[in-house]
Amino acid sequence: MLRSITALAIAIAAAFSASAQLPSVPVKDLTGKTVDTAALSNDGKPFAISFFATWCKPCMRELKAISEVYPDWQDETGMKMYIVSIDEAQNVSKVKPLVDAEGWDYEVLLDSNQDFFRSLGIQSVPHMLVVDGKGNIVLSHSGYTDGSEDEVIRKIRSLKAE
Repeated sequence: MLRSITALAIAIAAAFSASAQLPSVPVKDLTGKTVDTAALSNDGKPFAISFFATWCKPCMRELKAISEVYPDWQDETGMKMYIVSIDEAQNVSKVKPLVDAEGWDYEVLLDSNQDFFRSLGIQSVPHMLVVDGKGNIVLSHSGYTDGSEDEVIRKIRSLKAE
């Protein structure tokens, strides 16, 4: 009995840790190059992934708020930020002009079929993930209210301290 409980606990732990990794889904960067989402990284340092859409007002507020402090966050922690547009194919042409107009220094990915978005079980934007240096998703947060970006940097700081 104890052996089967232990085996079950190990199986559950393995399943949980496997689900905490980024899935392998092809997306595009702004040049049209295919990127495998399982290969997203930051040289062993934590990074954040923000799912957004050009039509989403809370998404724009979040990305603008982070852009104001992003250089400081990078200097302090070495973090990187990926932003993933879920705009459909007919609207994807709006992403680069938006990023350029805002002067955002984020790594931009396009998930126009929303395959990456759905593979993570995400239901709505904005949605933020923090990934540790080993590729484990350690924070998943939906929605945006002013100041909620502080949760992201707190998590990244705690990972850096480990």
